[in-house]
Amino acid sequence: MLIRIAAFDDPDAVRLNDQVQLEYAERYEDEGDLTPLAPAMFRPPRGLYLLAHDSGGRPVASGGWRSQDANDLGYSDGDAELKRMYVVPAARGLGLARRILAALEDDARAAGRTRMVLETGTKQPEAIGLYTSSGYEPCAKFGYYRHHEASLCYAKPLRGARGKSVTRS
Repeated sequence: MLIRIAAFDDPDAVRLNDQVQLEYAERYEDEGDLTPLAPAMFRPPRGLYLLAHDSGGRPVASGGWRSQDANDLGYSDGDAELKRMYVVPAARGLGLARRILAALEDDARAAGRTRMVLETGTKQPEAIGLYTSSGYEPCAKFGYYRHHEASLCYAKPLRGARGKSVTRS
């Protein structure tokens, strides 16, 4: 699998984002409102978006982070917010989400962010398992879905040991 830096509006990214939104709609039986996102939010050094492709060049996983600072949505100064983590069903169980998560954490840390935060939901047990096994702990709700009952928020400090950083081209 090849993991590369991509633009949030790259056609493969758009395709995976559409797929994850369909999965959310199915799991929560509601298409609901979408978190407002723009490609500029994921541009270095204030963010990063990654895509993974299989050996045939097909997009199979994605994830990104964007900078957040203290605001009326409950973020804190220095936050990096994880967004659009997704692995297509055929590629699940291969460790792609864990690899993308680690790369995003390393990049956010290198960009000076102090905490990675994320929002997931009660009907995403696989995501909850990934994040809790990666050192994330429940935190006060924040963000677009903070008032939704099914929303769960997690955070992880980004201080400490560093892994490999993402090579930017």
